[in-house]
Amino acid sequence: MTSRFDHVGISVPELEAAIAWYGEALDLTVEHAFAVPGTDLRGVMLRHTSGYRVELLHRPGATPGLAADSPLEAAHTLGLGHLCLSVDTPDELDLAYARLVAMGALERMTPRPAPRPGARMAFVADPYGNLIELIDRPRT
Repeated sequence: MTSRFDHVGISVPELEAAIAWYGEALDLTVEHAFAVPGTDLRGVMLRHTSGYRVELLHRPGATPGLAADSPLEAAHTLGLGHLCLSVDTPDELDLAYARLVAMGALERMTPRPAPRPGARMAFVADPYGNLIELIDRPRT
């Protein structure tokens, strides 16, 4: 089987606010909006120019799930723990982290060396508590 990553789905409490935040914070544009017939589920697919997508899902009455304060805490709960976006340079990692925090992301882990030799990483949480990792890893 040949496969490649297409998107990550994130359930959010306020769809329009999430579209605005993710669109501006991660430079994503609306690819298409949808509603699942016979249900109260609505969503929107956002796309980055590099090709990755973030699907935002909204269902009234949804209950909060994992909202970890750190990647270590997230790894203590089974299931999806974070999404990770790579940057091209170490300077870009610091700039992206500062930009997201300025836009309302919650600081979770300041830029620092990653467990992989030569890589640097940082973590923020979106306004709903979902962890977003930023990583600069050496090109091989």
